[in-house]
Amino acid sequence: MTEYLKRMARYNQWMNKRLYNKVQLLSSEEIAKDRGAFFSSMLGTLNHLLVADMFWLRRFSGSKVCKDVLAPIREMVMPTALHDMLYDDIKVLESKRKELDQLILSFAETWDEAMLVEPIRYRNMAREKYERKLGALLQHLFNHQTHHRGQVTTLLFQAGIDPEATDLLVMMMEEE
Repeated sequence: MTEYLKRMARYNQWMNKRLYNKVQLLSSEEIAKDRGAFFSSMLGTLNHLLVADMFWLRRFSGSKVCKDVLAPIREMVMPTALHDMLYDDIKVLESKRKELDQLILSFAETWDEAMLVEPIRYRNMAREKYERKLGALLQHLFNHQTHHRGQVTTLLFQAGIDPEATDLLVMMMEEE
């Protein structure tokens, strides 16, 4: 599972870079335009992805096995809700996204099979307590990212921009 999750960390960075490049072909107004998506716009959806990743990394940082590598997340100003609009400027949002993606890649370099079965204790947004293995939570993190990036690609198509290939396989072929 370690290699799969490390590949997903690379895919996350690769796909975010491609997606932000395409989104920025549009005007600020088009990026922020309410298109009826769950998080309203491309900007809203990309903000949500950043917010959700920050929440998860902060939760992971409370574990002894993740604490050191994720220390930078504890220095960041944290959002308070999943709908928070942290940044209304796409360039600033992209900069923060790159910073977080690099942190995820650094975190991925520490993963091994023993670490992935370590329990992570956390509270959800309703403050309910949970405990799950790190590996399972990382699967959720990457699946969540893919889900919402898929929504952004649909919004791009609606705006007349072809997001081009988004498949994991394309990244894997580029890596070869």
